[in-house]
Formats: sequence, C-alpha cells, structure tokens
Amino acid sequence: MGRLDAFYLPGDAFAPPYALTGSEAHHCARVLRKAVGDRVRVFDGAGREGEFVVSEVARERVVLTPVSLRETPPETNAVWLAAGFSRSARRDFFLEKAVELGAAGIVFWQAARSQGRMPDASKEAWTATLVAAAKQCGAAKLPALDVVAGGAAGLAAAWRDRACRRYLLWEDADSGRRLCVADVAAPGSALFVLGPEGGLTEAEAALFIDAGFVPASLGERVLRWETAGLAVLALRLAG
Repeated sequence: MGRLDAFYLPGDAFAPPYALTGSEAHHCARVLRKAVGDRVRVFDGAGREGEFVVSEVARERVVLTPVSLRETPPETNAVWLAAGFSRSARRDFFLEKAVELGAAGIVFWQAARSQGRMPDASKEAWTATLVAAAKQCGAAKLPALDVVAGGAAGLAAAWRDRACRRYLLWEDADSGRRLCVADVAAPGSALFVLGPEGGLTEAEAALFIDAGFVPASLGERVLRWETAGLAVLALRLAG
C-alpha cells in the first residue's frame, strides 16, 4: 500500500469523535473524493498522529475511526531559528524545509535592515505552509511559530532566561569560530539568530554578543538568510 493521504486535525480536535471540518473536510471529501472505508493519516502538529478509517462523509464533515495511534517522543535536541524578517518569496521555501529538517521553532524579528514591516503575530498562511509540508514529508510535529517585537534588543530579552545555547550567525564574526555539528546536535535546545536579507548591523551584532550569544560563521561565503537557516538544520541531522 502506498503512502496514505494526510490530514491536519489540530489541538483539542484530535480526540473522539475524530472529525475533519472546514477546508480539511473539503479537501478530503470533495478534492480527493475519499469514501467510507478509505484509510487516511491524521496528525495534530504537536506529535500525535495515527491511521484512520473514514466512517462517515457529510457535506462539511468527515468522521474518522482510529485504527492505530502513536505519539512522537519528546525531542532531546531542539533547534530554534530566529530569522530577521524579510519580505521575500523565499519565506515559504524556508518554512517548508524547516518542517522537513525538523526545526523545533521559528522566530521572526524586526531587524534594522528588514524589508517590510513584520506583522504583530504569526500569519495563518505561515501555518498553512507548515501543514502542507508536514503532509508531504510525513512529519507529525510542526515547528512552533513566533514573532518578537523590539528588534535585536527585544529578541535578546525574550530569550534571556530560556535554558538553551544561543548563537549569532554572522559572516563578519571575528572569533574565527565556525559552527559545527557538535554546536547544533548537542542535547538540549539552541537558538540560532539569522540576519535579514540585508544582513545584521554592527550595533545589532554587538547587542547580541553582549547578551551572551556566541558569534559563529558558516564559512567564507555570504549565505542568504534562508540558506543559512537550512544549513544549521542540516548540521543537526548530521549529528
């Protein structure tokens, strides 16, 4: 049997009676034309998933009966990416690959050289992109999404008391330190700050370093922000 078609059932809805509604029900019944007796995969984005049988198909509701349920074990290594907000068509690509490569969370922050203004809260369209990626790659857990106001100072303050390793990815890092697998794949959580499309300012870099972030580079080439983030996640997989 090939891969089962997947559907998203978030939060408290992932409980008896299991039922798809809204756009997920429409996609299941009207687009993919699932019928009673068909098997599907359902996940909640927080690590719970299972195989289900379609037991009832109505106009705006698809009722499901669980065949098997499972839960993704808690992560021993959680990688968060804090990306300077960029008005970029590559954002969807970045979000998709973050799901595929297992990012624990993505934080957007308003940098001095950000293109456009960051919204006050994460957008539903961003979550929809994560969900679509999880359906394609088989992930049961979505990266957490957050936006942090206050620029570099706001981001540094928001993560000041969080028990994790904190790194500043900066092409002008003069420490000579190159990020390695051990930095990314070590147990515990880690936050990696990425500049926006236009890069970090000297003042922003100094603020992060003064706040205890470890400056490191990903090599001699200047990487686009989304490339740098995915390089970090690739190092995690290598560990």
